[in-house]
Amino acid sequence: MANIRSAEKDIRKTAARTAHNQTVKSRIRTLRKKVLTAVEKKDAAAAAASLSEFASAADKAAKTNVLKKNTSSRLKSRLAVKVGALTK
Repeated sequence: MANIRSAEKDIRKTAARTAHNQTVKSRIRTLRKKVLTAVEKKDAAAAAASLSEFASAADKAAKTNVLKKNTSSRLKSRLAVKVGALTK
């Protein structure tokens, strides 16, 4: 247990930051599932719309270092390939 005020504040800040990061990661997973569901149903319009929403959220998560930049790019790329295959 922390004895110094600044250390106690750091603990509070870490808890708040962790909670926020978990929320963001959860949203990323949900949006990813939404894209994959649309791909499975072969709904190209819904998949494209969902991909756009996912890409925006992934970029924001990467910008704030919730996700690593390359992880965000990899996830977006893999989903884009799947959505692109529907339009062919």
